[in-house]
Amino acid sequence: MSSSVICTANIRQTESIIRNLKDAGFQGNDISVLMADQAQTRDFAYEKNTKAPEGATAGAGTGLVIGGTLGWLAGIGLLAIPGLGPFIAAGPIMAALSGAAVGGTLGGLTGALIGMGLPEIEAKLYESKVKAGNSLISVQSEDCNECERARIIFERAGAKDISNVGELSAQPVILNDA
Repeated sequence: MSSSVICTANIRQTESIIRNLKDAGFQGNDISVLMADQAQTRDFAYEKNTKAPEGATAGAGTGLVIGGTLGWLAGIGLLAIPGLGPFIAAGPIMAALSGAAVGGTLGGLTGALIGMGLPEIEAKLYESKVKAGNSLISVQSEDCNECERARIIFERAGAKDISNVGELSAQPVILNDA
């Protein structure tokens, strides 16, 4: 059974986490990142001096892979989540959110997180953290040891709201203020 470890982080922590996950040998297609589409996140997500932001708008949801810190993650693009607004998303969560947005699912992000195995109350709390400007990062793996390695990377970077989903979900999530 697949497990995931999820956290919230500010933009600096997100950059550190993604870089450290890559350096630790994690595969880009196992990592999801969701962040509000703001000027600072665009600078982080897209390589400067390119037309990537414009291309992402035109190619959101088409598996666009572009430069920048998130460039090696699978399926980066822009999408609008009903009730939340525009977001930059990458990884497996991109497909889940694209389907939820297209289908008009109530609470697109909450629904996607519930679909990943989070209880509804936790999913709503994560959604509120994302609305407040935090990034949501998850790592999915068949190997519990890999999830534990990701958890350690999250903790070392100062991430908040770290939770396990799937086989490891017996551990409670402790949501704290970012």
